[in-house]
Amino acid sequence: MRLDHLSYAAGPEGARSTAAELGRLLGTEFIDGGIHPRFGTRNFTLALSAGHYLEVVEVLDHPAADKAVFGQVVRARSAEGGGWLGWVVAVADMSEIELRIGRQAIEGHRHRPDGTELEWLQLGVRGLQSDPQLPFFIQWRSHPSIHPSSGGGQIDLLGVEIAGSRARVEDWLGGAADRVLSDIPIEWVAPRGQPGLIAATFGTANGVVRI
Repeated sequence: MRLDHLSYAAGPEGARSTAAELGRLLGTEFIDGGIHPRFGTRNFTLALSAGHYLEVVEVLDHPAADKAVFGQVVRARSAEGGGWLGWVVAVADMSEIELRIGRQAIEGHRHRPDGTELEWLQLGVRGLQSDPQLPFFIQWRSHPSIHPSSGGGQIDLLGVEIAGSRARVEDWLGGAADRVLSDIPIEWVAPRGQPGLIAATFGTANGVVRI
């Protein structure tokens, strides 16, 4: 189990413009990640080092967005002005998470503009919807060579800040966060409003950037 990616909901200006602004802060450019047909969303992605990536996601004017929980979550966050949506943990075997949470994973896929198709299982978006501090889980079915972090990004994810209850998150993860997610430091912050991912710190060519 390891941190896979961070998700950022587009603001009213849309995903392309939001990604361009984040790219300006980080000193690089996002690429068009394509459409998630099942969820009624699309994303732009930025490969980071160490197998992580950052996505900017927006909801589409599509019936799937009204039915899919992920589409609902993205729409709600964008309606608030956009910002950090959540964090996603990669697992090798989703069946263990299904057994612990008591729900079945759903299939996801998206088509990149270059024709590449990525496939995965995901579980826990309903948890994120009800309690934004909780990550959701992903198990990739695509070949590792086409993972969104492939290409060896030059930006390092140095840490994340989570407002909420460490005990609650660790119960959801099934173990101590610093052991389960030993690849990335987590700073726990007392929530002043809604809990959730509130910031991430990156090491860039221009220095440390906190978003």
